[in-house]
Amino acid sequence: MKYLLRYTPEAARDMMDVWNGVYGASKDYDTADKYVDELRELIADKKQFPFSGVMVKYRGLFTGFYAVRYKKYFAFSRVRGNNIEVVRIIMAKRDFMKILFGDAED
Repeated sequence: MKYLLRYTPEAARDMMDVWNGVYGASKDYDTADKYVDELRELIADKKQFPFSGVMVKYRGLFTGFYAVRYKKYFAFSRVRGNNIEVVRIIMAKRDFMKILFGDAED
């Protein structure tokens, strides 16, 4: 099966935030471009291996999300039919479970 890769609007904004963060730290356009290009290539590999990465579980149950890590970031995706939907790209030190699923205690 041939898989198509799609970014949600949130994931597209996240990717821009990654670029801005790398540029802010490095003050170098080429470094920021290279970082984002490498992250995009890692995510694009999912077209060949859509179920690769770590299965994301919440309270012991599989959520349908897979995560791949690139340096300081996790890219979260899910497979829907022949589409791979990149849902979010979140810095690993952030509470990504809360960002993905909200506050379950409410």
